[in-house]
Amino acid sequence: MNVNRLDTRDADFEARFRALLAFENTLDARVEGAVTGILADVRRRGDVAVLEYTRRFDRLDVASMSQLEIPREELERALAGLVPARRDALEQAAARIRSYHEHQPLASWQYTDEDGTLLGQRVTPLDRVGVYVPGGKAAYPSTVLMNTIPAKVAGVGEVIMVVPTPDGLRNPLVLAAAAVAGVDRVFAIGGAQAVGALAYGTASVPAVDKIVGPGNAYVAAAKRQVFGVVGIDMVAGPSEILVISDGSTPADWVAMDLFSQAEHDEVAQAVLLSPDAAFLDAVAESMSRQIGSMSRRDVIEASMKHRGALIRVRDLDEACELSNRVAPEHLELSVEDTEAWLPKLRHAGAIFIGRYASEALGDYCAGPNHVLPTARTARFSSPLGVYDFQKRTSLIGVSRQGAGTLGRIAAELADGEGLPAHAASARYRLHA
Repeated sequence: MNVNRLDTRDADFEARFRALLAFENTLDARVEGAVTGILADVRRRGDVAVLEYTRRFDRLDVASMSQLEIPREELERALAGLVPARRDALEQAAARIRSYHEHQPLASWQYTDEDGTLLGQRVTPLDRVGVYVPGGKAAYPSTVLMNTIPAKVAGVGEVIMVVPTPDGLRNPLVLAAAAVAGVDRVFAIGGAQAVGALAYGTASVPAVDKIVGPGNAYVAAAKRQVFGVVGIDMVAGPSEILVISDGSTPADWVAMDLFSQAEHDEVAQAVLLSPDAAFLDAVAESMSRQIGSMSRRDVIEASMKHRGALIRVRDLDEACELSNRVAPEHLELSVEDTEAWLPKLRHAGAIFIGRYASEALGDYCAGPNHVLPTARTARFSSPLGVYDFQKRTSLIGVSRQGAGTLGRIAAELADGEGLPAHAASARYRLHA
C-alpha cells in the first residue's frame, strides 16, 4: 500500500511535512456562482423556487410544500420499525450525548458594585435553529443526534431539520434519529435551496437564527454566503486523524483507526507519529494486509497516498510538538502513560486518551460532539456544543451615584474622541 514515510531526522523533513499539511480549500467559482443564483431565487420567490429546485435536483414530482414536510407520525413509525438492536443503539447514543451536553450550558450572572451599578450577563437560547442532514442513500443518524441534542439542551425553542430525499428515498434511520433527538419539524429538501429557505424563510419554512450540519460543496458554499443573515456552525474541511503511539498498541488497531478517517474522502488526512521504527513498519504491513477487506478501498488508498503519512519522530516530546502544529480534528493519544503526555497537547478538536479510545467511538456514542474544527482551526475554535445555541446579553443598570462617577469618565473620553453628543448624553445625568 502506498503511504508517505517521513522521518524527522531527514534533512528534507520540514519541507515534506509542510507539503503534507498544505491543503487549499479553494472556492470553486462555478459552485459559488450557482449557489448565489439559487439563494437569490429562493429569497425572491420562496416556496415556488424551493419546489422547482427540488423537482429538478431530487427528481421529485411534488406540487406543494406540504408534500415535502415529513409529519411527526412518520418519524415515530420509522423509530418503531427499527430492529430492536438498532433502536437500542440509537437511544443509548442519544442518552450519552444528552448527558454529556447537559454539563455545558452557560449560566447568567450579575453583581452590583460599590456605587450601586448593576453589571451582568444574561444567557438565553436561540429561538429557532436549522439542522442540515445529508440524505439519499447515505444514512447519518449521528449527524441528527449531534446537531439537535445540544440545541435542545440549550433550550432552543424550535429545531427545523432539512434532509434531501433524491427520488423520494427517505432513510428510516435518519427519520428515527429525528424522533429520538426531538426535532420539531422535518422538510424533505436539500442543497443550497434548503439553506436559503432556512436563512430567509418562506411561506412554509420558517426562518431560523442559525444553521448547523454538514453537506456537499453547494451546501458549504450556501452556508458561507448566508452567514451574517444567520449564524452557522462552521465550514468544515476534510476529516483528519492524528495518532501518537509509543508502539504499545496493536498495529492492527492503529491501522484501522487510520482507515476510519481515510475512508471518508480522498482528501481526508490520517497521520501516525511514533518513535518506534519497527512499529511503523508493523502498521504499514497491517494496512497492506487489511486494505483488501475494505469496501471503500479506493477512497482509503487515495487518501493515504496523497495526504496520509507514517512519521518517525525522535521521541514523544517531538510527537506532541508536531501534533500541536497540525492541530488535528481527532487526536488519538495511544500510549501507556497518557497522564505524562496529555498536558503537552494544546490543539485538537477532540483527544482520545489511551489505546481503547478509538476515534470511531467519538463519532457515534461516547458523548462529546463529533462536529469538530478541521484544517488547523482547532488552534482557535472548539467543538459544537450547547454554548453554540446560546447567546449572551450584557446587563448594565446604573444608579444615580454611578451615573455621576461613570458620566465624568465617559464624557472625558467622548470629548477626546470628538463625539460631543456622547459627552453631552453622559453629562446630562451628572447632577440629576
